[in-house]
Parts: sequence; structure tokens; C-alpha cells
Amino acid sequence: MKYLIILFIFLTHALHAQVLDKEVPADYGYIVKIGQQAPDFTTVTADGETVRLADFKGKVIMLQFTASWCGVCRKEMPHIEKEIWQKHKDNPNFALFGIDLDEPKEKVQKFAQDIPVTYPLLLDPKGGIFYSYAEKGAGVTRNVIIDKSRKIVFMTRLYKEEEFNEMKKVIEGLLR
Repeated sequence: MKYLIILFIFLTHALHAQVLDKEVPADYGYIVKIGQQAPDFTTVTADGETVRLADFKGKVIMLQFTASWCGVCRKEMPHIEKEIWQKHKDNPNFALFGIDLDEPKEKVQKFAQDIPVTYPLLLDPKGGIFYSYAEKGAGVTRNVIIDKSRKIVFMTRLYKEEEFNEMKKVIEGLLR
């Protein structure tokens, strides 16, 4: 049993180190870096509930930046719903938030119904959250994976199946 615990700790550490070694291409438009503490924010869901990122320390967090007018977002969101949210939504160590860039509550609610997605969508008036993660003018289709200590461990841009599948593996590894 002692050796299994040591092996588990080693493999967990190796996975974490491997994730932190991933380079994010400069053209992705991020101003945050892998290994950095995720910028905190407080906002509300489209249903009016207050969400503060700092309250989720100890959980693996996925932030999905989106907007109703974004065609690539509309393509990616059903995959997030089916392959990530439905699989992990009941895991108390996981949280997923879509962050809608600068759109009114009614539009965000309709967007969630149109796709459809059941994970919470957060309001981001004037892009305050988005622009604490990405450059001004950067596109919204992006995901940020945050580990249990609130460090950024993985980031994507656009919807690329290979990168999306890698992201799912990172989430799985962090939840083990």
C-alpha cells in the first residue's frame, strides 16, 4: 500500500510538471501565463447568483470565455457540455463557468438555451474578467484550466479537437 501511495504522488507530480511545461503560443493573446495564480474576480451568473473565483480554491476550475455572436464558441460549447460538464458536474472538486463577454443578462440566458448548455454562464460587463486574462482585441473562444491551488495549468484558443482532447486529459489528471 505504501508503494501505491508513493507511486500515486509521483505520477500526480509528474503530470502537474508536464502540464506546467506546456508552452502557450504567443498568438493566443493571453496576458496570463501557465503557473501563474489565476486573476480573481467577482461577478454574477445569468440567473443573478454571485460568483467569486477565490471561493473555489481547492477545486479544479474551467473558465470558458464565450459570446453569443461567436461562431467557434457555438461549435465548441456542445462538446464542453457533453464531454466535460455532464461527466464532472457532480464532482464536488470541479467547477465550470462560461464567461460571456459584455452581453446583457437576457441575451446570455437566450444563448444558453439556444446552444443548449446547462453549465453556469457568468456575466462579464465591459470585459473586466476577460481582459484580466487576454489582450484587448483578442478573440473570445478560449478556455483556462485552474488547479486546486488556483494556478493556471492549461489554456486553449479556438476549438481544435486535439487541444480540446488534451484539455480533457488535464482535467481528468487534476481530478484524480
